[in-house]
Amino acid sequence: MTKRTPIRFIINPTSGPKSRVDVPACIQKHLDLAFFEHEIVFTEYAGHATQLAQEAAAAACKIVVAVGGDGTVNEVAQGLLYTDTALGILPKGSGNGLARHLEVPMKIEGALQVLNQGHIRTIDSGHINKHPFFTTAGIGFDAYISSVFAGNKKRGLQTYLELVLKEVLTYKHQTVKASINGNELDTDCYVMAFANAAQYGNNAYVAPMADIQDGLLDVCLVRQMDLIKALHLSYSMLTRQLANEDSAEYFQTKHVQVKTEEPMLFHADGEFKGKSTSFEVHVEPQSLKVVTPL
Repeated sequence: MTKRTPIRFIINPTSGPKSRVDVPACIQKHLDLAFFEHEIVFTEYAGHATQLAQEAAAAACKIVVAVGGDGTVNEVAQGLLYTDTALGILPKGSGNGLARHLEVPMKIEGALQVLNQGHIRTIDSGHINKHPFFTTAGIGFDAYISSVFAGNKKRGLQTYLELVLKEVLTYKHQTVKASINGNELDTDCYVMAFANAAQYGNNAYVAPMADIQDGLLDVCLVRQMDLIKALHLSYSMLTRQLANEDSAEYFQTKHVQVKTEEPMLFHADGEFKGKSTSFEVHVEPQSLKVVTPL
């Protein structure tokens, strides 16, 4: 009898909007059990998914599947960096940025069929102050929203959008010094986003041209914000277009340094990480194996 391929599902039971989907039952029904020998485990605390993923990789598990939102995907992916174990995703969050970029179906049944096909490729990862990210990281406004959202009891896209609309015109830009491709910028900064993938999540494209396999980060800099810029940027993000040069500037680079006089907030894959006056951001090419559609 042919030995089945080991696969571990790491489920975050608190991730995303409430759903009636019975994930373990769905796995049992739609996973190719003739090919896979599967195990299901549940996270119990922040950071647990990384530990569970590391354990699976050390045991030569072929695929580890993150069942949850962007935070869960980030934790699992961290545990699989630089290993031969591939990340799979069953999207169960409100944004699902990496899953959407990789074109993984949003319905669990479809995402399980992607796992059954078993197509694996290797992608880049980004790092901001030693925190790995796989879609986007940022300083300024998007990090501020992440910090407020993290403390909000209500989750989901609607809550996130309400926070953005409430804060977008009252948040104040700061002065930063940035080094990008050897060029020194002394600039205002409302938000500086570092994109490994094209979107934040929910098909909101902060860097439409970003390629997750090109060994580069796409940097989007918005110096200041007003109502006209806010409307234009929103339209550009939702229609997958580059904003005009009056609203945003774009750069491609392997490494970014940013220094600020006042501490600025920062996030990695939408998860608030704290504040700092110094940021080191770089890309690690071809550092994570992922399961994607053919």
